[in-house]
Order: sequence, then C-alpha cells, then structure tokens
Amino acid sequence: MPTTVLLVDDEPLVRAGLRAILEAQPDIEVAGEASDGAAVLPMVRQLRPDVVAMDVRMPLLDGIEATRAVLRTVAEPPKILVVTTFENDEYVYDALQAGADGFLLKRAAPAEIVQAVRMVAAGESLLFPASLRKLAASRGNARAREVMERAALTAREAEVLRLMARGMSNPEIARTLILGTETVKTHVSAVLAKLGARDRTQAVIAAYESGFVVPG
Repeated sequence: MPTTVLLVDDEPLVRAGLRAILEAQPDIEVAGEASDGAAVLPMVRQLRPDVVAMDVRMPLLDGIEATRAVLRTVAEPPKILVVTTFENDEYVYDALQAGADGFLLKRAAPAEIVQAVRMVAAGESLLFPASLRKLAASRGNARAREVMERAALTAREAEVLRLMARGMSNPEIARTLILGTETVKTHVSAVLAKLGARDRTQAVIAAYESGFVVPG
C-alpha cells in the first residue's frame, strides 16, 4: 500500500509543487489538500492519511494548534511533517514540542522531500537538525531534568538515546552498537516508555532540554 499524504499550506503554489513531487513516486499518494489548519482535523478523520505535511504559519489556525488538535482527538494519528521556510524558526520547535514528527524546508530538493516523507512515515529516524538541537538545549528546564532522572535509563538505553539524538535510524544504531535491529527497536521502545515520550522526537527534545545530550 502506498504512503498517503495530506498537504496543508495556505499557498496553492506550494501545495501544487509538493503534489507533483510526491505523486511522481510509486509508493506515495496525495490523499488531499487543505489551505488552513482549521481543515486538518476533519480531513484527517475523513481521509486517514499516513502523513500530514503541514505549514507552520497559516491565517486561521496555525500548524502548532492543528498538530495539538489531531494528537489530542485522533486515536491513531498520522505522522506530522512540519513544512517551513526557516529551519531555526521557533514556530517549528514549538510544533515539534506539540508532537510533530519532523520538519521539511520548503526550499528542499525533490529527493529530500520524498526522503522526508518516507522517513517520517517509517518512524524509525529523526528529522531534527543542528539548529533545532541548539534551540532545545537553550530551553533547558527543571521538569525535563526531573523526567530524565526519574527515567533511570540503563547504560545501553542511554547509548541508544544519544545516538537517536544524533539523528540515527534504527539500522544505523544497530550497526554502531553491533546489535540486531529488533534489539534496537526494543531499546527505543523502552526509552520512550520511561520518558513518557510519544515518539523519537519527544524523547530527543527531552534529552537536549535536560542536558542529558549536548549539541555537538
């Protein structure tokens, strides 16, 4: 089955460009389009897409609030890929904190756009660039440190989290630590459960905000 994508952007030209790029792939299908975040929740319920590629800044309801609405009310929510003009935009970071799974630059090359959709759909790697890592570290807070301390990660789980924070996928972590991919999946699941994180992005944000991982 192809990966289905809902495109959400208030610029018709952006939506048209993304549709043309994605529909050229045999394993990706554009399920629908919306011009504002206010339309996202009903369309997600109707179309049940695998991925929502969503602009952050929109006139009626921005991508941050639309992300929160989907994750709060949809039992099996889609992956959410934030589409943005600037990678260090604090709106992007706020969207990731709200539960988005990764981000995509509007100026990205077609191959990068396709790869981003596939990566987010698979859920086994992370779209979290250096600029956002620094921003996460600068937002350090006591609550994140408390969560990390309470998690009491094992030595192996800590290793896995550090490699996740570097953006490594499960197969890359497996090769680095000389482990089986299924073993890595087990460790990743344990890390998410202990941190109370919805996904890899939430776990990595906690790692940087708590100071457990330092950029660079």
